[in-house]
Formats: sequence, structure tokens, C-alpha cells
Amino acid sequence: MRERIGCLIKTYGLFVCLFVIQKPLFMLFYNALYADCPWADWLRVLWYGLPLDLCVAGYLTVLPGSLLVVSAWTQARWLRMVWQIYLWVVSLLLGVVFVTDLVLYEYWGFRLDTTPFFYFFSSPKVAVASTSGWMAALGFLLMAVTTVLIYILLYVVTYRPLDRLKVPFRRVRVSMVMLFLTVCLFVPIRGGFTSSAINIGKAYFSTNRQLNHAAVNPAFSLLESVSEQTNFSAQYRFLQPADADNLFATLLDPQVKAASTSVAVPDSLHALLNTSRPDILFIVLESFSSHLMSTLGGKGNATPCLDSLADEGVLFTHLYANSFRTDRGLVSLLSGYPAQPTTSILKFSRKTQSLPAIVGVLKEEGYATCYYYGGDVDFANMRFYLMSSGFENLVCDSDFPSAERLGKWGAHDHIVFRRLLDDLRADSFPSERPFFRVLQTSSSHEPFEVPYRRLSNDRLNAFAYTDSCVGDFIRQFRNLPQWKNTLVVLVSDHQGGYPEVLSNFSEERYRIPMLWLGGAVQRTSRIDTYGSQHDLAATLLAQLGLPHGQFVFSKDMLNPQAPHFAYFTFPGMLGMLTDTSCAVYDISAEIPVTMQGNWPERTLVEAMAYLQKLYDDITKR
Repeated sequence: MRERIGCLIKTYGLFVCLFVIQKPLFMLFYNALYADCPWADWLRVLWYGLPLDLCVAGYLTVLPGSLLVVSAWTQARWLRMVWQIYLWVVSLLLGVVFVTDLVLYEYWGFRLDTTPFFYFFSSPKVAVASTSGWMAALGFLLMAVTTVLIYILLYVVTYRPLDRLKVPFRRVRVSMVMLFLTVCLFVPIRGGFTSSAINIGKAYFSTNRQLNHAAVNPAFSLLESVSEQTNFSAQYRFLQPADADNLFATLLDPQVKAASTSVAVPDSLHALLNTSRPDILFIVLESFSSHLMSTLGGKGNATPCLDSLADEGVLFTHLYANSFRTDRGLVSLLSGYPAQPTTSILKFSRKTQSLPAIVGVLKEEGYATCYYYGGDVDFANMRFYLMSSGFENLVCDSDFPSAERLGKWGAHDHIVFRRLLDDLRADSFPSERPFFRVLQTSSSHEPFEVPYRRLSNDRLNAFAYTDSCVGDFIRQFRNLPQWKNTLVVLVSDHQGGYPEVLSNFSEERYRIPMLWLGGAVQRTSRIDTYGSQHDLAATLLAQLGLPHGQFVFSKDMLNPQAPHFAYFTFPGMLGMLTDTSCAVYDISAEIPVTMQGNWPERTLVEAMAYLQKLYDDITKR
């Protein structure tokens, strides 16, 4: 019995040690973030992160404990084989988790969740496109080395002692004791004997967010993310249901309310278009932020074309992205559906196909539809979403010759714009059907490698390249007959990649440009109303005189009777912004980060109600 108890304790203890050691290694790797932290903070990271370490170690020790129970009855060869296979699987999983978390934190600013695995399994090539080839190879090599090292430790500490085990004389007693000890593992798994189960907030102890992140066990963060993927109804229960319902009702567009009350809906404040059925072209700008445009207060000269075009169309000066990745941003733009902090709704095909979509409404009005993207349209389940939304044609990487697919993300932007121009020229004669086209750029994305050099900073140069592609496209499009009847909407897909120093918890990071131009635009103007990118759906459809009541979360930014606010989110964060107040809330730490303006407390409660009702809506789909 002593040998079995010792083996169980060693197995559990080794897992705990691996997780504890991972923390200072993480902090050393990101020395720039933690160099000024005193040693006391390093020790606090270890201490406050320990409950999560104990929890995950408990999960990983349950199977070895069960095998030790069985070993009291048999020493069959299969028992050792199962143990050895388990050690390899656990070593591989921990190697992948440790290295993936270490590499991605620099880019995303939060500990590991299911997002990179969703991207990788939907399109492995595209998932690693953000890094250079040698960096990706180095990452996989580091995973392999880490896996082998962990396996050697587990083999020496937990597998070799099995040689000394024999079937005991009091097998019932031994097996019952081992079973009891294995069941006791569920105490650290649950986080103790309190009424609430352990969660990631248990590791949060400091006002320094980086210290909190360092204390989080990446394997626990991943497990929690997996568990939250389908349990939408239990997430973000900030308020009593009735209170959330009442607050949410004040945040809806008048047309959404009218769908159930039959109340007349007022018209938009401004008519921006000179035709009710223009051709429509969305140009979705990868990672563009308002800080790139001098017209919107930015510094530098990365976007001279956009700044020039801003004087010729309708510029929305206070538009905010919902989230931090394209799969979130596309749903916000095309379905008027807010992004979620814990997941991407594109992961759930059944729920995705129930979403309303601008393209679906326009198809019913007789519009022909097409989507242009130079990359892999299967990435992040995009093809399913686009096709189920109503796009009739998808132009993607496979439609370009291999000689033109030289970018990490596929065909560079100038090639995709050229394909769109060729199609426009081919359709230069008047058509019975108006067109709705969407072009998604991709070159202004990590690793920012573009066939263009104007600025010394690679990141800014990539944005300058896409800006030049937009400018060149608009110049040539003006000479085509379709221009006079076309509305061109230039809008970013998600939070900006510039400036790099902005925190993911800063509302300024989510400020993005949106510009309407083209021959269908009646006059130039600036719209200073606060709104989110998911408000594009209601705003556009209202301009076309089409109902938008099915877009429950979208608001007409030009309707004076609609509430005007911006909603944004990030893993572990929720924010809402109006012209009078701003509230940013750290969900994991359960504390406000920013409370500014006249009524930030009310804004925060409204944001909570908004997110709670969003997850109620996802649950019903």
C-alpha cells in the first residue's frame, strides 16, 4: 500500500511542480513586462496561481489513481501499456499548451483558450500565417522538446516505481484506500469545499493585469474555455433576469421595439443616399484603427488615400470594433450580431445559420451577391457562414493562380482588388439586378510582409500598402459606369494593430474607421454619433428603406430616437462607451478598469445587461 500511495502523491506532486515552474519561466520569457516587479510579486504569482495548479493536477492524476486501484487486483501487461500511453498523451498536451500559450500571449494579450485550436483545425496553413516560417518551425520544435522532457520526468517519477508493485494480500483494503485517495482529488479539482466552483478569477490578486495573467495556469484557462463553449445560459449572470430584460429594452433600436408593439418607426435623421437601390460594395479593412488616419486624429502618414477619401464621403468618427479577430468582426459587420468574449459563434454551425444577415435581406430585394477574399475561405468556418448567409459566389485563394498566392494569407490585396476590377469591367453594362459585393483584405496582418516599401516600420508599411491598394482601386473604379450608382463602405473588421502600445482594456484600441463614398452618396458629411460595427446593418438597411427589426442588437446610427453607444469585448473584458461616459470591466477579476464621464455606473450595468441578453440569445439559437 505504501508504494501505491507514494506513487499517487509523486504523480500529483510532479504535475503541480510542472505548473508552478511554468510561471517563472513565462515571466522570464516576457522579461520586459516583469523586469520591474519585485521578488514579492513573483512569489505572489506562484501563491495565487497555486489553486489552479492544484485543480489541473487533480484532473491529470485521476486516471493514474484509478489505475493504481486496479493494480491491487492485477499486474497485467495492459495496465502498464495504458499508463505509458497516458504519459505520452499528457506530455504532448502539456507541451502543446505550454508552448502555444507562451508564443501567442505576445500577440493576443490573454492566456490560452480554444481560439487558436479552432483556427488551426479549420485551416492549419492559415493559422500559422501570422508567423514566419522559421518561427513556426521553432515553435513546433520547442513543443517536441518540451513534450519529451515532460515525458522523461513522468516516466522516471511515476512509471518506474510500478516495477516494485505486486498484487497485495489485502487487495480489498488496498484498493478501497486508493479509491478513497483518488476520490479526494476532486477537492482540489473543485477548488475546496466552498459553495462556488473554482474559476480563473481565483488567480487574480493585483491591479497589474500582467501579474494576474502570469498567475493563471494555461491548461486551466484552456479547460475553462472548453467548458464554456456550450454552457451559454450559465454565463454572465450579472443581473436578475427581469432587471436585465428591462435594461436591455432601453438599448434597442425603435424598429426592433416596433416589431412587437406595432408602433410607428421614425425615419433616419439624414438621408445619405441619392438612390434607394444602389450597388453596394463593402471593403473590409484588416486590422485598421482610427489611429492610422490623420483625419480621425491619428499621427503619421500611413493612410494618405483614406484621409483623402474621407473628404469626399460620409465619415463616421466614433465607430468601435466589437472584438479582436476577423471571425468575430465579420459576424458583427454582416449580421449585426455582437462579438462574445468567450467564443466565436462561427464555431457553432447550427447557431450561425440562424443569424440574420445583410446579404439575406438584399437577396430578397433582388441583389446579386459575391464575396472576395485572397485567403482560405474555410478558415474559422467562414465558408459555411458566408454561404448560409446568402452569398452566391465566393472568390478565394483557389481562384487565383499559385504564382499570385505569394502572401502568408494568400493573394496580396492588390491582386484581389484587381480581380474585383476585372469583374466590374465585365459587368459594365446595366444589369437588372443590383450587386452586393464584399471584399476582405488580408495583407495588413501579422507578419506584415507585403510587396511594397514606403515606411520603415513593417507594421505601418503594411497598412500603407493596403491603403495604396484602396486608393488605386477607387481611382480606377471612378472611371467605370457603375460608380455613379454604387455605395462603397470602407470599414475595419476588428480592433486595430496600431499603435501597439494600447492595452486591450483601453477603449481607444477599439476605435475604427468607417467611410461611405461613391456616386450613390448624396453629399459629404461627418457622423459623430457613437456606435459599434454591428450597427452597420440597421444603419444601411434604414438608408435603403428596408426593415431591420430582425437585427435585434443593431441600431440605426442616424435615427435620433435610437440609443447610441459602442459595445466592445475581449477575453475577460467588457466595455461600453457613450458620448457622456465610458465603462470597462475586467470580467475575470470582477472589477471595473475604467469608469469615466457622467454616469459610468449606469453604463456599466447596461453593458452587463447587454452581454447577459446576448448570451440568452445565443442559448436560444
